[in-house]
Amino acid sequence: MSQKKTASFGKPTFEQQIIEERKLKALEKIANSLDALALWFEEVDKEEWGDRLQFYLAEWHRTVPPKEEVEVTDEKTDKA
Repeated sequence: MSQKKTASFGKPTFEQQIIEERKLKALEKIANSLDALALWFEEVDKEEWGDRLQFYLAEWHRTVPPKEEVEVTDEKTDKA
């Protein structure tokens, strides 16, 4: 990043303008990629993917270790 700062809020330096243009181009590329992904998700045949997603979720569920169940006791009933 640039270490130079402008003396006022007026006209930015040439280097700052170039950095801002690069930021803008990068954001436009990101937006185009997200738009393409959104269109792809809309076009995917969701009925066909249902069984496949269910299979992969089940496989992933098997890799996750089970949580230990902790018993919660009510202090009011223990004292009585």
